[in-house]
Amino acid sequence: MPDYPDAPYFTIAPDWVCEVLSPSTRNLDLGGKRQIYAREGVKHLWFVEPVGRSLQAFELQAEDWVALASVHEAETVSLPPFDDIGFPLDALWP
Repeated sequence: MPDYPDAPYFTIAPDWVCEVLSPSTRNLDLGGKRQIYAREGVKHLWFVEPVGRSLQAFELQAEDWVALASVHEAETVSLPPFDDIGFPLDALWP
């Protein structure tokens, strides 16, 4: 069993963040949080849009987010940092 720190938060940024966009938090996710993730050095950022059934993937390069791909409906998702595997995007929808 792995050891987990006995702390209320982690001080190391994750390599990947996936935000599920909702009407109530969309602007925060696409704006302020995106800037925080860049500042803290998160390398990969995905935005999943349930209503539009899409996924947008970004990679942090020289402190700027660079768009890698936009995937829609039943297209296959195989994107960094998980590009060694793939799944159909529509597997996320009921």
